[in-house]
Amino acid sequence: MTNDEIKTIIETLLRHLRISFDAVEVVADGEREVFSIKSSDSNLLIGSRGTHLFALSHLVKKIVSKKDREKQFTLDVNDYQGKASENLKAMAKIMGERARSLRTNVELEPMSSYERMVIHSYFQDAADIKTESVGDGDRRRVVIKYVGDSL
Repeated sequence: MTNDEIKTIIETLLRHLRISFDAVEVVADGEREVFSIKSSDSNLLIGSRGTHLFALSHLVKKIVSKKDREKQFTLDVNDYQGKASENLKAMAKIMGERARSLRTNVELEPMSSYERMVIHSYFQDAADIKTESVGDGDRRRVVIKYVGDSL
């Protein structure tokens, strides 16, 4: 499925939901494309802690997967995902330094699967830090573990 076809799906869905938007742009972000929605109704599209954006993204991906199971992409609104990802990385850096300096485990607040993935990815090359997800459902969170030079 082409990017233009996915863009049309997003635009059609937004029109049916009667949500105003200025544009849907496609931006390359490494291996996957980001379909970035520019809208003055960003609060409505994003929702509390990104819940509406997650639901909208899930819906669009389900529609696309009916025709193209291999297509990988991300949906974003006014660079919400990009800013949230940068904030998560900054928090991960601070908490990682805390784990190193105290030589202990640091348990983070519960977060979404996407947020946990960002944290795990941030530490994937760290020799002295290991991350693990613990808990169930909406209480699932990341534990940053100091392992020293044992790896």
